[in-house]
Amino acid sequence: MTAAPILPERHEWTVDDLGDLPKDLPYELINGRLIVPSPTPLHQFVCARVMFALELHCPDDFFVSMDQSLSIDRRNEPRPDVVVIRVEKANRSPVPVQDALLAVEVISPDSTIRDRHEKVRLYANAGVGAYWVIDPLREKITFTELLLSPKGGYEPSVETDGLVTIDRPWKVTLDLPAWTQRRQEVLARTKK
Repeated sequence: MTAAPILPERHEWTVDDLGDLPKDLPYELINGRLIVPSPTPLHQFVCARVMFALELHCPDDFFVSMDQSLSIDRRNEPRPDVVVIRVEKANRSPVPVQDALLAVEVISPDSTIRDRHEKVRLYANAGVGAYWVIDPLREKITFTELLLSPKGGYEPSVETDGLVTIDRPWKVTLDLPAWTQRRQEVLARTKK
């Protein structure tokens, strides 16, 4: 068994402080707060389904990645669950946020406020064209698409718990009812 790393104590973190972290530690820096996520297999199942759906028709000029850091500013280096970036940036980390076309977050019990509020403002202010929020915590898995508005901020475009086909950033089909059914089957077996 590996011991949990002892992290330096700081009230406010910046990207300059990230060099003090263990190299293999997954982290996010959101508004000066260091977050060390620990996703469940069901969370990762949804992330993988989103990634596969995006990859199906992904143009050669773009690259779909999971768990990739985006460089925004000194106090923010988020790590979207899934992100679409320009292919030229596929061999670096963190990726400059201006090279991100789409950020996707799958909500966890401890990330609801962060994903639905803080990251909405963060990604919109950074100019990420589209932001998807997928909520597997509800009875049915839901999908919300937010698009950057010319007036600033995001505007809701689509919200559904059904089978959905989106034309942005290219044609993508998400089978939310199938994901919900699989999640329910898994949860039923874990209660035995």
